[in-house]
Amino acid sequence: MAPEAAIRFPDLEARNLNGKRVYLPSGFGGARNVVLIAFRRWHQAMVDSWFPYLEQLMSKRQDLRAYELPMISTVFALARPFIDGGMAAAIPDPKVRERTLTVYTDVGRVTAALHIRNQSTITLLLVDREGQIYWRSEGPYSPERAMGLERALGGVTGG
Repeated sequence: MAPEAAIRFPDLEARNLNGKRVYLPSGFGGARNVVLIAFRRWHQAMVDSWFPYLEQLMSKRQDLRAYELPMISTVFALARPFIDGGMAAAIPDPKVRERTLTVYTDVGRVTAALHIRNQSTITLLLVDREGQIYWRSEGPYSPERAMGLERALGGVTGG
């Protein structure tokens, strides 16, 4: 599948729940990265619905990584230690804390740049480290959505 030419993943500063600063998209760890963008706390169940499938997929594809990106308004930036600390305390697995990248930003700027029109659900993107987007979907895991991702991965060259 060809990249979405006009839409690129914007430059963002994030921090994982282990406290490491990451600059995106260049800081993504895989040649291809599934990014699950969440806007509300209750979106976590939708994010979690994807990870059994994604873990299995990543075990077959060494070039693939997956990240959850809670998008949080800059209004809450001063509360970051409290918010991130609360999230980290609720996640005992260091690998899950490593892949959870909180982004405190102008959410409207990011949703506009990524052409996300619906913040009532999660958005999933397949992105490379240069910010090219190869696939997108919305919502919880479903076999149909997973097939779309696999088709996109089959059509992605390089890595």
